Amino acid sequence: MKAIRPMNGLVIAAVLALSACASQKAPATADVAVSQNAVANAVQAGAADLAPAEITAARAKMMRANEALAAKDYKLARELAMQAQADAQLAQSKANSAKATAASSALNEDLRVLRQEVDRANSQ
Repeated sequence: MKAIRPMNGLVIAAVLALSACASQKAPATADVAVSQNAVANAVQAGAADLAPAEITAARAKMMRANEALAAKDYKLARELAMQAQADAQLAQSKANSAKATAASSALNEDLRVLRQEVDRANSQ
């Protein structure tokens, strides 16, 4: 059996290191893309008006994730992207909840008015 020469060992180590970097880049890039989509969905749900703090946090983390991606700090980019996605999902949930609460309040008001009309009609 041949012993691995030092030069071959260096080549193998370099290939492994490069493949590790490449394997980190792909998930980080995908995570950033997914998070950008989550932020866009939250904005479409009305988060800018109904959950401004959360969507601002998500946007700030997305910006930092893009900067980390550009600096090839894939681990940080992935972490920030995942945090941004969580913030965006929270913002979207708060926006949807606020809309549902407003719709419920409007429906309750309509029912109150309808009951008054029925009571008035029955008392005559």
